Amino acid sequence: MGVVEDLADALAVETLKAMGELENDRFYTEVARIVGASSPTLQEAFMTSVRIRLAAARGHKFLEETLRAKREGGKAPEAPRDTSAH
Repeated sequence: MGVVEDLADALAVETLKAMGELENDRFYTEVARIVGASSPTLQEAFMTSVRIRLAAARGHKFLEETLRAKREGGKAPEAPRDTSAH
């Protein structure tokens, strides 16, 4: 990664950790506004890192819940409908 991506990802990691402590699941939008006021390039990289990390966390949660349901005989969660097909 380049310096912009490295800085953005480090800030994203710190921000996502802070969100739990702050109990504010949209705090990253405030950080993005602060960053964007000085560097739209860093803001874009930050938002990309946040979105990727949030998506990965949702994917891991879905995987864990599905496996838990299989192992314990429960009902697996449903994946969202694919709306990309026309």
